[in-house]
Amino acid sequence: MNEVGVAMRPWWLLAGAIVSEVTGTMALRATVDNGAWIPLVLVGYASTFILLGLTLRAGVPLGVAYGIWGASGVALTAVLAYLLFGETLSVAAIIGIGLIILGVVLVETGSHTSSESMSMSDGAQGGAA
Repeated sequence: MNEVGVAMRPWWLLAGAIVSEVTGTMALRATVDNGAWIPLVLVGYASTFILLGLTLRAGVPLGVAYGIWGASGVALTAVLAYLLFGETLSVAAIIGIGLIILGVVLVETGSHTSSESMSMSDGAQGGAA
């Protein structure tokens, strides 16, 4: 696998976890009308946690992985529930989804800044010893 493929692997795992979770959640909603969807709920949620665990093992920080997973899941679930099941998606809900996404972006950018400053301070301390 080339360098780009290796670098992208954690993000593909996270994307898989998001898709699995949203699939399981949509199937969970579908069980209201038809219990035959229950196996997909189980497979979807089991796959989610396996892929999320692999994402963490690949080096994505927990706060970043969980934030992206949670926010993406909320946004996709709300939109798909609106499209597939006719559930309400109010202006307030759309604004809330936007705020969740903004929060994830802040956590993601903050994690890079925090880890960079920690690396620099570790280097400074290491040089003084």
